[in-house]
Amino acid sequence: MSEKHPVIAVTGSSGAGTTTVKRAFEHIFFRENINAAVIEGDSYHRYDRVQMREETRLAEQEGRNFSHFGAEANLFQEIENTFRQYGETGSGRRRYYIHSDEEAEFHNDRLGIDASPGQFTPWEDISTGTDLLFYEGLHGGVSDGDFDVSRFTDLLIGVVPIVNLEWIQKIHRDQAERGYSAEATVDTILRRMPDYVHYITPQFSKTDINFQRVPTVDTSNPFIARDIPTADESYVVIRFRDPVKMEADFPYLISMLKDSFMSRRNTIVCPAGKMGLAMEIIFTPIIERMMDRAQGGGQGA
Repeated sequence: MSEKHPVIAVTGSSGAGTTTVKRAFEHIFFRENINAAVIEGDSYHRYDRVQMREETRLAEQEGRNFSHFGAEANLFQEIENTFRQYGETGSGRRRYYIHSDEEAEFHNDRLGIDASPGQFTPWEDISTGTDLLFYEGLHGGVSDGDFDVSRFTDLLIGVVPIVNLEWIQKIHRDQAERGYSAEATVDTILRRMPDYVHYITPQFSKTDINFQRVPTVDTSNPFIARDIPTADESYVVIRFRDPVKMEADFPYLISMLKDSFMSRRNTIVCPAGKMGLAMEIIFTPIIERMMDRAQGGGQGA
């Protein structure tokens, strides 16, 4: 962990709400005039899109567990190295996973390469002079034996719906965006489950602040749900692992978030539609304190 070069990581699976927290931080960075080095978890996958399909096919033939959640498909050590090096020096290595034609055009022009969606850009150094590192992806707090990415974060945030809601979101997204059948998506969920249990779930016991979306409608059978519960049909459970460390002001939060309440001494519940607002209210003073310490030049342990 570093006071001079803070590392913030948002961890959660696709569709969990990490985009909402990323947007909230973008607002904070803009208002506070913070120059953040942003890295995406997708850029630390081991294989590009074509290679991943082939590796998945081979794993299925061999009856071997393999998924984007697990160690075989990711560069976990590289994530740890990036966090550690940034905390020590304010720099490190990063690359980009290209999601779209627009991103391909941008990076091709910037780097003079000829990359396509589904591929990576070359590794490059993070520019010096940034104020903090911001990571958003699947594995911001992953650990397994010889490494523990969470050790090198100054603020670790989890964003996770209850598992039935996560499955509903994945089934509907895969059908709408990728044309997959519900049966094919269920097969993917089952294939990923060992890696989800081993690598994804344990991160949420390490998060400093966790946001869990909970629907207030029946999701007991996610495989036949006809629609995704809306924000108006959900609450967000916000758990502070150490409220004293985070200097959580619960009376203030409840006063600012209409219809919110405390469910435990370290947990506040608010309507899901207010999750973005809650994030900005919670994280703004935390980031301000981080910047004050960084400008003081201290090095933490």
